[in-house]
Amino acid sequence: MRRYFNLTESDHDFLESNKFNWETVKEHNMQWLLLHDFPVPDGYNCKSVTVALMIPPGYPVAQIDMAFFHPFLSRLDLAPIGALSFQNIDGRIFQRWSRHRTAQNPWQPGVDDVSTHLELVKYWFEREINKTQ
Repeated sequence: MRRYFNLTESDHDFLESNKFNWETVKEHNMQWLLLHDFPVPDGYNCKSVTVALMIPPGYPVAQIDMAFFHPFLSRLDLAPIGALSFQNIDGRIFQRWSRHRTAQNPWQPGVDDVSTHLELVKYWFEREINKTQ
C-alpha cells in the first residue's frame, strides 16, 4: 500500500490495530487517507466502499471534515441523499457527502483524530438511512 505521507502515531496504530486496508496519497497539494473495504450498513447499494478523508495542513490541530466515497452510495429505497457533490481523488471520482461538525460537537485537538472522524462517518450513514422521504 502507498504511504506518501505519515499519519500521527496514534492514527497509524488505530488503523493497523483495526486491520483497515489503508493508504495515504498526495494529489494537487492535498493529502488523502484512503480506507478500502470500509463497511456500509444495510439499506445502501454497496456493502463496502473506499472512504477518502482529506488530511488538512495543520492536522491534528486542524480538523478533518466531510467524507468521500467510491463507488457512489445510494439508498436502496431510492430516497435521495442530500448535499452531495463530486471530487476527483487518485484518478477516480468520489461522491462527497457535505457533512460537518456542529457547534455542539466541535473538533477538539488532542481528542479528535481519524478514529473519531470515522465514528462520525458511521453516524452519518445511520442518520441518512433512517431519514424518511
